[in-house]
Amino acid sequence: MLFLFLHNMFCPICQSPDIKVVDSRGSTDGMSIRRRRECTACEYRFSTLEQIELLDIIVIKRTGKREAYQRDKILEGIKHSLIKLPYGQEDIDQLLFAIERDIQKKKQREISSKVIGDIVMDQLKAFDHVGYIRFASIYRAFSDVDTFKETVQSLKKNS
Repeated sequence: MLFLFLHNMFCPICQSPDIKVVDSRGSTDGMSIRRRRECTACEYRFSTLEQIELLDIIVIKRTGKREAYQRDKILEGIKHSLIKLPYGQEDIDQLLFAIERDIQKKKQREISSKVIGDIVMDQLKAFDHVGYIRFASIYRAFSDVDTFKETVQSLKKNS
């Protein structure tokens, strides 16, 4: 049994700082670890999720403006694209992890919003075709029905 005492985490019940890890499980994508913890004072058990954070990445917008990477912006775009589709938070988290893994693979301190958008498109295309079309309609700003139709036909052909 693995025992790890943390100094910065407190039991959600009694606020004791004496917490031990009783079980750890990595995710299949290697981007997170779920840990089962137990408070040594009150014996309350709870789970925590540790995940890799993309730090110090600067996003270069189409206007040339630079801003810090914001995970929530991608998450909101994904949620909007998958609204009313049968996916839970865990599915969305796995998709977001895959997107962030692809961003990390670029090994760049600065990355354009276009590159990030293309990564999101690629991951959504593999994840859900309806979500992909919804995202594409906003990201690519279809100007007419024919462009939209071509995208759907291309998706059908490559399926």
